[in-house]
Amino acid sequence: VLIIATALIVSIIYAVNARDIYKSTATLKVVKPQGNILYSPVIPEFQDFGNDRFLANEIEVLKTFNTRERVAKSLIDTYNDVASKDSFYILLDVSSAFQETKARLLSTDDIAERLSSAVSIDQKRGLDIIEISAESPSPYEAMLVANSYANEYKTLNLEVNRNQLTIVKNFLLEQRNEKQTLLNEAEETLRKFQERGGVIALDEQANNLIAQLSNFEAQKNAAQIDLMASDKILAQYKRELAEQNPRLADYLKGLSSEAYFTSLQEQLVKLEVNRDIALSNNNPIENRNKIVSDYDEKIKELQNKLNSKVDEIKTGIFASSPAEVKELSQKIIEEEVKNQALKISVSELEIIVKSYESKFNNLPKTAIELARYQRSRESLEKLYTLVEEKYQEALINEQSQPGNVLIIDNARKPSNPSKPNRVLIIIIGLILASGLAFGYVLIKNYFDNTVKTPEDLQSRNIPVLGWVPQFEIEGRNGMTGNEFVVSSKPDSMAGESFRTIRTRIQLTKLDKDSLKTILITSSAPQEGKTVVGINLGGSFAQSNRRTLIIDCDLRKPRVHEIFRDKRVPGLIDYLFGQAQLKDIIHKADINNLEYITCGTIPPNPAEMLESEKMREFLADMREKYDIVILDSPPIIAVTDSEILSTMVDGTILIISADTTEVELMERSVELMKNDKSSFIGAILNNFSYKSGYGSYYKYYYYYSENPPGGKNKSKV
Repeated sequence: VLIIATALIVSIIYAVNARDIYKSTATLKVVKPQGNILYSPVIPEFQDFGNDRFLANEIEVLKTFNTRERVAKSLIDTYNDVASKDSFYILLDVSSAFQETKARLLSTDDIAERLSSAVSIDQKRGLDIIEISAESPSPYEAMLVANSYANEYKTLNLEVNRNQLTIVKNFLLEQRNEKQTLLNEAEETLRKFQERGGVIALDEQANNLIAQLSNFEAQKNAAQIDLMASDKILAQYKRELAEQNPRLADYLKGLSSEAYFTSLQEQLVKLEVNRDIALSNNNPIENRNKIVSDYDEKIKELQNKLNSKVDEIKTGIFASSPAEVKELSQKIIEEEVKNQALKISVSELEIIVKSYESKFNNLPKTAIELARYQRSRESLEKLYTLVEEKYQEALINEQSQPGNVLIIDNARKPSNPSKPNRVLIIIIGLILASGLAFGYVLIKNYFDNTVKTPEDLQSRNIPVLGWVPQFEIEGRNGMTGNEFVVSSKPDSMAGESFRTIRTRIQLTKLDKDSLKTILITSSAPQEGKTVVGINLGGSFAQSNRRTLIIDCDLRKPRVHEIFRDKRVPGLIDYLFGQAQLKDIIHKADINNLEYITCGTIPPNPAEMLESEKMREFLADMREKYDIVILDSPPIIAVTDSEILSTMVDGTILIISADTTEVELMERSVELMKNDKSSFIGAILNNFSYKSGYGSYYKYYYYYSENPPGGKNKSKV
């Protein structure tokens, strides 16, 4: 009860004083990027397994320090822009508020560490939904953290998805600015040359040659730029793949360099170059259209063959590749094929440009300088136009590249706290307390080797004369109560138990004269033998039998205390001849009951009890009284009780419930049975019928009475 009460009080105090915690949740839908149908699972249902793994990977990305660091920086920016700082706890070192005027803003790393415990990220089972929940003592901060987390993750996801496109865009932007500068310089050089009075015009043949040369030169430079961009993208892909499978990238490169691939790509490039040459010639339009159509048909046929071969390789590789490298491997194969084609294009265009340069160098010397300036300007102009087109295309591709994260529900400011659940805290406290109390009882009972019920005696073949319940000693004005319960409360449950024991003692021997002297002893001190002996004597006296109680406990006598009399003169004084018999016999408050106190405590109690005069004294008392009860010391502690047991008709062992150890009790019984078999049984004292050992012992409960008001009580 004490454990449960303490736990309940602690639980209530904690529940009342616990700080309110608010929870706010942002909901995201994360869609797995769709791959080519050739590389999808044969059975569509199997796609769900990969999707769960994809979402698990994304959740881990959300939990990384990099993501938390981005969120921390965003929160710090918001904190700096907000006028009121009272709504922040996660961002602040609250402990510093006890020493300074205001709490100190934590560093980015410290906030990121706090976010790991303040934010929970979970997937809704069976759905492509991720919930980001933030907890804080401030409802505003909980909402802010959840929304910042969702927005930063969405931005991060978009950056990752656009990473390759961003690399190409930035590279083309650099090339565009560089070519624009070169074009401006070429135009300025041509203008200055014409201002100096140089040749201001070329003939038609020279202009056509310059146009064709600048066109192919621009294509070659554009192809070189594309090749450089492809090299950057390919290097990025290979770095990512090397982290998972270092050998796979080299293997993929070898596949794209096969003779079959190279042959197809060379044929494609030559057809495209020849088509461009045909377009640049001054052929009639109808002839050019037919020529271009023929080239396009052949190019399409070769391109289909190349694509089929690429798909065949992809399928073969992906059949044995982990799911996480399939998409990356696909990109590398495609980029390797593109890179190889660009190298061939640069090589072929280099040949075409050189052939046109040889024609260009045959122009008249008077016009060749102007032709060079004009060629440089036109080539750079066409190249700039091509790069600008590619840059705008890359810019559009980047901006149009969607992320696979959609915020479907922003976090809202909660109105009610999610923690603590005060009722649940109290219930859990009670459950834990009950568990502790139950465990305490189990452990106590496991290690408790004391006698508890009459059955514990009967199971060891020890005769049970009866049991005495716990009873309360009543006293007035704070004085010690009367332990002589058969006199003070004869109708009580304890009084009835002593009468029952009296009857059972009488039935132990058929001849009533064969059981006149009874020794009362115990296994250890404080087991209530004196109280039991006196009340038992009082019970015999109430049955009209002359009864004498002798205090033979010469070490710690108590009979005089219970009867509230003087100890001296007593038994020892009589044995020493210092007192007459009439001087040591005292009358009790009830009829037929007399008692003899211990008297002067001797230095050698055992010798006094074993003396011949003691034997003669007991024999004399046996003749004068119907019942003589001897109160003696514990039998285990000293030999006094063993000595007296040889002089009496019967010995009774007093056992205190929940106090006397089983081994001690068994040893005591063994000692008494060795002495002429005077042992007649045991009495279980201080037995609690409320201890849950059965309703049998509650039979006499109605004999007990409610104590009068205003009285002090104590347990015997």
